[in-house]
Amino acid sequence: MIKSLGLLLLLFCLGGIGGCGSASGGEEYVVDAGVIADAQTSFVVRGGAYGLRQPIRLRLIHDEGSELLDISRDGLFAFTRAFEIGDSYAVELAEAASCILQGATGTIDGADPDIGVACDAAIGLRDLTLSGPSAPEFASALAADPERVDFVASVSLLQSYVSITARAIYPRSTITVAGQPVGNGIPSAPVPLDLGENTVEIAVSIPGLGERTYRVAIERIIEIAEVAYSKASNIESGDLFGFSTAIDGDILAVSAYREDSAAVGVSGDEGNNSAIDSGAVYIFRRNGSSWVQEAYLKASNTDANDRFGTSLALYGDTLAIGAPGEASASSGVGGNEGNNAAPSSGAVYIFRRNGVLWRQEAYLKASNARTGDNFGASLSLGANTVAVGAHLEDGGGDDSGAVYVFRRSGANWSQEAYLKSSNAGGGDGFGVSVSLAGDTLAIGAHHEDSASTGVDGDQGDNPQATDSGAVYVFRRSGGQWRQEAYVKASNTDTGDNFGVSVALGTDIMAVGADREDSSGVGIDGAQGNSAVSPDSGAAYIFRRNGGSWAQTAYIKASNTDDDDRFGHSLAISGNTLAVGAYSEDSFSTGINGDQGDDIDTQNSGAVYLLRCIEGQWTQEAYLKASNATSRDSFGFQVALSGDSLAVGAYLQDSAPEGSGESVLTASGALYIFE
Repeated sequence: MIKSLGLLLLLFCLGGIGGCGSASGGEEYVVDAGVIADAQTSFVVRGGAYGLRQPIRLRLIHDEGSELLDISRDGLFAFTRAFEIGDSYAVELAEAASCILQGATGTIDGADPDIGVACDAAIGLRDLTLSGPSAPEFASALAADPERVDFVASVSLLQSYVSITARAIYPRSTITVAGQPVGNGIPSAPVPLDLGENTVEIAVSIPGLGERTYRVAIERIIEIAEVAYSKASNIESGDLFGFSTAIDGDILAVSAYREDSAAVGVSGDEGNNSAIDSGAVYIFRRNGSSWVQEAYLKASNTDANDRFGTSLALYGDTLAIGAPGEASASSGVGGNEGNNAAPSSGAVYIFRRNGVLWRQEAYLKASNARTGDNFGASLSLGANTVAVGAHLEDGGGDDSGAVYVFRRSGANWSQEAYLKSSNAGGGDGFGVSVSLAGDTLAIGAHHEDSASTGVDGDQGDNPQATDSGAVYVFRRSGGQWRQEAYVKASNTDTGDNFGVSVALGTDIMAVGADREDSSGVGIDGAQGNSAVSPDSGAAYIFRRNGGSWAQTAYIKASNTDDDDRFGHSLAISGNTLAVGAYSEDSFSTGINGDQGDDIDTQNSGAVYLLRCIEGQWTQEAYLKASNATSRDSFGFQVALSGDSLAVGAYLQDSAPEGSGESVLTASGALYIFE
């Protein structure tokens, strides 16, 4: 009734009835909504009981006496005694029991007190869950056997850490995971996992009552496997299928840049071999656990020696294809494709997918297209942006190289930038490799000649460091590109080819130097013993902090050897790095086999899979083709997307069953691992 009356008075005043908006003397009344609603003036002591093995009796002590409360099972409880703000209370066990009370004494401060009652059966977990793709949980096991403390779980190779969520029976329990405190029901910090067996301890304690320790044995197993082996649908000797590859989600593109058909556009006649080395690209889509060919792509102006497919870049539904041998003399976007007055000036073709249908969206040429520039020899694609390398472009010196950036608006492409290195010199090969990540672009110049080391050193040429190589990092802001860093190896030396490959992630960059010569093995080994293992190759990891780059790792193969060319290809996805060594010589096949050399499998090739955990890189898998043979060049190109790895072996010789051939020399092949 009081509440209703207050609301009526408020409406009366707000409506101006009777002039109660002001009192005599001009004072103004202000109505507080908190006064209108009923304020809580009495309180009860309540709480929760956990882990009871038998009934218990609690006693509530107050200024006027006490109250007994019998509790027979786990759950919430409340005493009946009403308290006012400022009253004191105390709760105790009226009879002996293996229980403790928390928050049992105090003074009423404007809310019902919450008492915790924990008995010995409350020392433990109600649920235990591991993060990851399969998210193992042990709630049912704990329910079936509350005394169980040992558990077993398996995770894949690609899961390099695990977070553990522990939910205690008693919500106020103290929990640690791998020695680190965590909240009840809150995921722990990531716990790194080594290959093989790992044991993680979870301790649950209730102060004054006891502690229980659980152990989870987590086996990190190598589940990566070769799931597909592909040949071209029109396989022939010398086509070099697998020379380039790109993958994004469920879509895979593979090129055969010396394929010979004269078809044009999408899914044309594959059998007409009247355009030698014109090149082709094959699109595969994942269907369940299988990969099936979806499209066969040719240039809109197919011609001999165009080398369509020398480079590939895939982003979502957009595919960029480089043809550095293309000969038209046009420039810019959508020019005349038929004027073959500029041999090897090069071109790039943009294709776009709608559903399962592909169509060519754009034909790109350099703004200064000239004979021999090889525009399209390297590519990288981002959201509505493509970077195109022309490593033999001549501005600033013969074959100094350049990179062109194009941007899409709707379905229209236009050139946004023409980039040169800050120390352009003849023969540098700037643009031999490119990699885009958002507004950051890394560009390799594998024949740059300075002798400096690290980041932003002296850029002058030095005859003692010919073809040592460099990488240039550019950043876009407001549509303008500027050079952010000049990057050299930590052990710069003549002929190392630093920058022959480059791969960007978010604030991380991997750089390959496939002719680096040290005999170091693994991560951060000896770098200074140059020429001990010629052309063994290396990879370098750099990280950006703010606008500054610094080298954080130096990576060699686990079986470093002469002429392996480790680092010729790179791919990075999240904290996973794939490194190709297409001239590696071991005779093993499959996953983590014998890494020793064999004269019968020279240049068979290998790929090394590495993972970064809390800033530390470790090699996790050594991959070989399932049918490795000499001179296959497995690992010449690699591409990563999520848990899928595509590896090209462009010189592989096998013929498919039913072809009537036993060998198709250099027909090429592609391998997919997941």
